[in-house]
Amino acid sequence: MNVAKLNPVEHSSEALPADLASLDAWLDQRLDEKLAQREAAKIPSLAIVATKGTMDMAYPPLILASTATALGWNASIFFTFYGLELLKKDLSLKVSPLGNPAMPMKMPFGPEWLKCINLPIPNVLAGNLPGFESFATSMMNQTLKSKGVASIKELRDICIESEVRMVACQMTVDLFNYRQDEFIPEIAEWIGATSYLAEARKADVCLFI
Repeated sequence: MNVAKLNPVEHSSEALPADLASLDAWLDQRLDEKLAQREAAKIPSLAIVATKGTMDMAYPPLILASTATALGWNASIFFTFYGLELLKKDLSLKVSPLGNPAMPMKMPFGPEWLKCINLPIPNVLAGNLPGFESFATSMMNQTLKSKGVASIKELRDICIESEVRMVACQMTVDLFNYRQDEFIPEIAEWIGATSYLAEARKADVCLFI
């Protein structure tokens, strides 16, 4: 059989190999080239599920999403349960050191040696000392400011400006009797987990925070 007659490409200067073995090798090479071209042209994507509503846990999803868009990726965040607090117009997030022994408690002011000391706070103190959560939040805010780290609102604005897709969980809104006017207008969609998982399944990187 003359395989040259199998050439599906008309007006092409590249002739197909005349034997089956060479044709197989040629097809494999062309397939590898096309796959490499497709991979090079593909825009990476990131999907994040944000479930926490404390100040310290608000940073990871916003930093990762804004970094992804800075790299040219497509990024989306699905805010569900307490993560919806990050989409409120009025941000009143606090640090929650209780039950989080890995959280470093450091002095945001004073000499450098003092600021480097990690102050271990027992849970019995963190959970029973009145006003400790507000104190820890104030300390964290001062530390972030002294280090030049953006606030949660600033990071959220960066995400919005860089077109991170902000998605709210409608089921959580209904569960906690929230009103949509409590949230920022830049929310792209109000959907359930089923709809977002269909989107996240196609992402190159999926994270649960």
